[in-house]
Amino acid sequence: MTRLNLSLACWGYDRTEALQTGLVRPDGIDLNFQALDVEETFFRMLRNKEFDVAELSMSSYCVTLGREDPPFIAIPVFPSRFFRHSCIFVSAKSGIEKPQDLVGKRVGVPEYQMTAPVWIRGILQDEYGIDPASVTYVTGGEETPGREEKLKLNLPDTFKVEPIGPTQTLTRMLADGEIDALHTARAPSTFYSEPDKVRRLFPDFVDVEKAYYAKTGIFPIMHVVAIRREVYEKHRWVAQALYKAFCEAQKLTYEQLQVSASLKTMLPWQIAMVEDTIATMGHNWWPYGAGPNRHVIETFTRYHHEQGLSPRQLTVEEMFAPETFSEFVI
Repeated sequence: MTRLNLSLACWGYDRTEALQTGLVRPDGIDLNFQALDVEETFFRMLRNKEFDVAELSMSSYCVTLGREDPPFIAIPVFPSRFFRHSCIFVSAKSGIEKPQDLVGKRVGVPEYQMTAPVWIRGILQDEYGIDPASVTYVTGGEETPGREEKLKLNLPDTFKVEPIGPTQTLTRMLADGEIDALHTARAPSTFYSEPDKVRRLFPDFVDVEKAYYAKTGIFPIMHVVAIRREVYEKHRWVAQALYKAFCEAQKLTYEQLQVSASLKTMLPWQIAMVEDTIATMGHNWWPYGAGPNRHVIETFTRYHHEQGLSPRQLTVEEMFAPETFSEFVI
């Protein structure tokens, strides 16, 4: 029988490796897997809809749902999750010692609507009482000049967002003290090259993030998997087929990470790390599916709305293909 050919753009994660190699094949689908850096995937999918299926920033996806004709529909697969306390960097010239010192400061973000800064602003608000509107956000390229928001935004006037100059970079500005802090997904290069000028707000971030998880139960979701809506509307069955395949590929990764005969990764204490993660977060520490992630998703959509990125708080039900909310039983 003829199988449906679909292109899939996604970084080469361990949890998607079986899809990339073809060890796991979605029912009725042949995947053209393109392992691209996430920034390239997001840019090409959001600007040009170049792929049938793609990993996508959860924030960008939520922005598109507020448009008149939303171009994508997601499945509840989350290839990227990340605790983001480690991703708040401060300039040594800023005088910032604690989270509350950020109030009134100039804070760099590559893009205001990026998922990582949305989480960071929300966490700072909920856990430390910092109003997202109490700082000025400075946007632009982190390492290379010329970065712009991938999606046009219409923010309330309460949020102060301004672009940097055409030759400036946030990394250099942070080290030079031209901005006080940086909320980002990638560590700035000056954090490593000029450690006397750039440091983390939370140097003990692992302990802070474990305490945050113990309190909230939240392991922040960064990315979803989105299907071009015209593909989904023509072939509604692909949502469940892809969801099942991503789950099967992830299951293999869970199993491989616990094999001690030969290490799957180059981490010397991989087994100890896995055992510690299970003790802290349970065996299914990276859950897929809308149900197990409802609290995490609803927290994010609240942040998204409160920060002016969506006109109302989105519901979990409208974010994901309905075919992925239930499955058959025998």
